[in-house]
Amino acid sequence: MHIQYYRDLLVWQKAMDLCVEVHNATLTFPKHEIFCLSAQLNRSVVSVPSNIAEGHGRRTTPDFIHFLSMTRGSLNEVETQLTLAMRYGYMQTTDHDVLLEHCGEVGRMLNGLIDSLERRLT
Repeated sequence: MHIQYYRDLLVWQKAMDLCVEVHNATLTFPKHEIFCLSAQLNRSVVSVPSNIAEGHGRRTTPDFIHFLSMTRGSLNEVETQLTLAMRYGYMQTTDHDVLLEHCGEVGRMLNGLIDSLERRLT
């Protein structure tokens, strides 16, 4: 499987969707969070598709795997920050759970892509 364009990767497309969903959720946060949790959450979620794209652009499989691993770290940050937002009362539990499920979907896809790439190296 040769991936010519990172934009063709379903995991990148789903990560882009997650960015929009998280951004929309942060629009409802209190205004005093605009430069705090809201900004940090948006930076973290933007890192997810950005790291996929950057890793693909490195053009070697080990580099791509490295960037996908960093992507998983960013995704864990997003999950943590979403949970903080819910605990602070900035979002409903149901909205939190939906966003976490979308994070989980992206995470499973990332794991599958990493596994596939690692098999190519052996």
